[in-house]
Amino acid sequence: MKANLIHPPVLEPIALAELKLHLRADSTTFADNIDVTQSIAPGSHATGTGYDLLGAAVDVLGVSALVIFESGTNGATGKVDISIQESDDNVTYLDWTGGAFTQVTTATDNATYEKAYTGTKRYIRVVGKVLLAACEFGVSIIRGAATSVEDDLLTGLIQTAREHVEDITRRALLTQTWDYFLPAWPNANFFKVPFGNLQNSAGVEPIISYKNTAGAITILTAGTDYLVELNDDKCGMIVLPYGKPWPSTTLYPSNPITVRIVCGWTTAALIPAKIKSACKLICAKLYEGRGEDVLGQTVSEDKIVQRLLASARLWEEF
Repeated sequence: MKANLIHPPVLEPIALAELKLHLRADSTTFADNIDVTQSIAPGSHATGTGYDLLGAAVDVLGVSALVIFESGTNGATGKVDISIQESDDNVTYLDWTGGAFTQVTTATDNATYEKAYTGTKRYIRVVGKVLLAACEFGVSIIRGAATSVEDDLLTGLIQTAREHVEDITRRALLTQTWDYFLPAWPNANFFKVPFGNLQNSAGVEPIISYKNTAGAITILTAGTDYLVELNDDKCGMIVLPYGKPWPSTTLYPSNPITVRIVCGWTTAALIPAKIKSACKLICAKLYEGRGEDVLGQTVSEDKIVQRLLASARLWEEF
């Protein structure tokens, strides 16, 4: 199979905090295990026309997060609404379901309120609205961001374990972009693409192009020149529409057909537990065998990994 990785995954199947819990390895002090970001600075905030107080965003990928809303004194009849928003890209934010704090009035001010973020997005921020009179308050985001001298090592082990599992299963575990090359158009009216969990939504549909002997590149039109079958977590397929042939031209002699695909589960939460368990087992063995010959792991450990991954393997040949 000829394929090039274009965009590697930005997520891993297990978070650093998960692995630390599995290994029982962590920092030694409470202060080392958290950090705090002022999303909305404490102070007196004037009234506005809506949620015009936009708090600073925080990356919560792989860590637990707690939002602390500290209310001071509300002005006479003043009211404060605070809500948590979430985002995949730190650009487009939407309200997180369950992220709205109970409105604070003069009857409930001078108190501290908290809400744990349990969503699945990478970034969160808070937005605020002040009604009727200026109010004093501030909002902070606390992350359970445990750090230790071994964090870089553990992060590297997570990536190594994920890549090893991908080699065994022939899968792309989490969203990544590949160019898959064909030497010629198939004889059948379809062909499969590798790695499983093919994605096909706006902006990430498979893009098929071919090059002729003159080096000119033609891009096919999805839905007109070809159809896409996702096949869930199996290998996706590119299919010709009824009565439509593959392009007829003399192809370039080397890698003339390129199929750009986006594949993998979109979040770590969607990865089957057996795959995540295999990743943790591999990490634990690599961690235990630092500086030693880890190739000598016991047969039973190797069999456990193989058995965990057996039903997740893709058997198609490319």
